[in-house]
Order: sequence, then C-alpha cells, then structure tokens
Amino acid sequence: MDFLDQARATSVKRVFRAKRKSKVPGLVSHITQRAAGKEPLFLEDSDYLYMLGLVKAISEQFSLSVYAFCLMQNHTHILACPKEENLYDAMRGLFSRYAMWFNKKYERKGHLFGGPYRQAVCMDDSYLVAVSLYIHLNPVKAGLCQDVLHYRWSSARLYCQDDAPKSFLDPYFILNILSGKGENGKEVYRNLLHRGVELETGQVLEQEDTIEHFRSKLVSLFPSIFKRISRGNRSARTAGMNLVSMEALEEKIADLKGIPFTKDPQTRLAKKFLIEQLISRGYKRGEIAERLGVSRKTVYNILNTPT
Repeated sequence: MDFLDQARATSVKRVFRAKRKSKVPGLVSHITQRAAGKEPLFLEDSDYLYMLGLVKAISEQFSLSVYAFCLMQNHTHILACPKEENLYDAMRGLFSRYAMWFNKKYERKGHLFGGPYRQAVCMDDSYLVAVSLYIHLNPVKAGLCQDVLHYRWSSARLYCQDDAPKSFLDPYFILNILSGKGENGKEVYRNLLHRGVELETGQVLEQEDTIEHFRSKLVSLFPSIFKRISRGNRSARTAGMNLVSMEALEEKIADLKGIPFTKDPQTRLAKKFLIEQLISRGYKRGEIAERLGVSRKTVYNILNTPT
C-alpha cells in the first residue's frame, strides 16, 4: 500500500519522509530544512530577502500555494501545497539555487544544507493550525524577539495585522479554518499566538512528534476552538479525502487500550487500524506498544492480521 492509498484508508495526520517524498497534489506539507552542522544559512538581510524572492519565484514557477514560512538563521520552515506532482522538484530547485547563490556570494565550497529536506504531510485541520502557530512562534522560542510580530523573516504579520499588505503567500487557507459565527480568523489567530507563547513547543527538527504534543496542549487550552475545527476537514478535502478527526482517533485508542488481546476478529482489526494510524504518524513499534498497553510481539501479531 503506497502513501496515498494508506492516507485515503486511514486518518493520517502527518508523515515524516526524509528520503521518499510525497508529491501528491493537494497535500499540505510542512517543509523543514537545516544548515549543515552549525553553519548559518543567512548572514545579512540580503540573504533572507534573496531566499524569500526564491520562494515567491518557485511558488509561481511550480504552481505552489504557500501558506506560512519562517526563516531562522540555521533552518527554515515552509508550509505549502502543490497543485501538481512537482513538490520535490520545487523544493530541490529552491534549496539548490539558494545554496549555489550563497556559496558564490561568500566564496565558500561544500554543502550548505544538512541533507535532504524533511516533509510532514498535514491531513488534519487542527494539526495544520498547530503547525502554523509553531512556525510563527519559532523566533520567540529561540530568544530572537519577545513578540512574533517583531520578527521580520516570517509570515506572522500576514496572519495578525488587519492592514497586512498583499503577498504571494495565502494566510486565509488557515485563517478561514478558524473563522466562525461572529469570529474573525485573525482575532482568533492572534489569541492563539499570544497564549501559545506560554506553551512548551519542543524542537521539531529533533523529535518527529513535536507538533503532535504541541497540538494536544493547544486543544487543552482552547477546547471550544479545536472542537469546532475538528468538525471540518478542509485539509483532507483539499486532497480529496474524507478523514476522521484526531479526537475521534484518540477516543478509539482510549476505548481499546484496556481490552486484552484476543482472537476476536473485530477487536483485532480495530487494534490493527489504530496501529497503522500510529505508524503513519511516525511512531515506532515500541512506542505503539506502550501507548496501547500491549507488548511489541502483540503489535507485530496484530499487524499480520488478515483484512
């Protein structure tokens, strides 16, 4: 079963794929790229501006919708969605062109980036909102500023300022998810950012489940907002998929966790479904066993259950 088949059959929310990249049109991806070692990617304002110019040019060349970005000194975040099967070519072009320009400008040789970019596919609206908040909170968490709006090299101001200038970037894909009866998407987003500063975000470049944990904290802090978000699946509809919410998956995990492993076909298939969900989110077999309250051997046995 390939990625798209698995995603259509399950409620995949995010998948890290360091080597095998998904290029399916309509899938929103959180792209991260870091510098090789401790070297910086940007030394002057002109470097940041050149990268932003490239992002705009690449988005136009490859018909790529860009929803958010943040350029940090030694790594980058881009939230984007391809209209065609060309995301890999677009990102390869973006990072290779910048590396060539940077090396020529500073008369350096060698790799600028630390390997291939990382991709996390966003298949759930609550995860998508959490990713955008995480991206915009990066400069504050790194101690570069106290207010996200004071950092020049991110898209935060497009999300928060009512008089924000027009841009090639589209913040309304996410802001419209937050809009409700009598609620302005930008007001809701500003509140989420303000309170999000208080939360521990972790390091997504170090731990693949960082956004999962951050999303859970946001859900606890803003239950009504995320309950409303979970009723829709704009992210999934964009990719032509009908997926259940993360909250529904968590409930199923809680319901089945206390049920002992038996030969009952329905119970085994239900647990297999949950295991496949967790695998698709990047969890390892040992982590899944712990989360479901079973042994690793049981996990393997359940996965071999015929459908």
